[in-house]
Amino acid sequence: MRNYEFTVIFDANDEKMKAGLQFVTDELAKAGVEITKQEDMGVKTLAYLINKQEKGHYVYFELSADPAKIAGLSHVFQLSTLVLKFLFVNPEK
Repeated sequence: MRNYEFTVIFDANDEKMKAGLQFVTDELAKAGVEITKQEDMGVKTLAYLINKQEKGHYVYFELSADPAKIAGLSHVFQLSTLVLKFLFVNPEK
């Protein structure tokens, strides 16, 4: 098990953000990933348009997971329309 930092950007719309957050937490739970910290960073202006959106709702997680499961989750999140952008970072490197 390795520690990861995970930041995800959702649509700034409250309903879409809540649906996206529920989707992400459900997928993390299905994969057996342990969430050690979750922080809502709020709505911020994006540096560039993502799917024609000027603003995004940022949520930060600290996770403990198997590296193979992170690769699978990356694929799931890339295919989701609820997630604008995401990034997994291994802080130990």
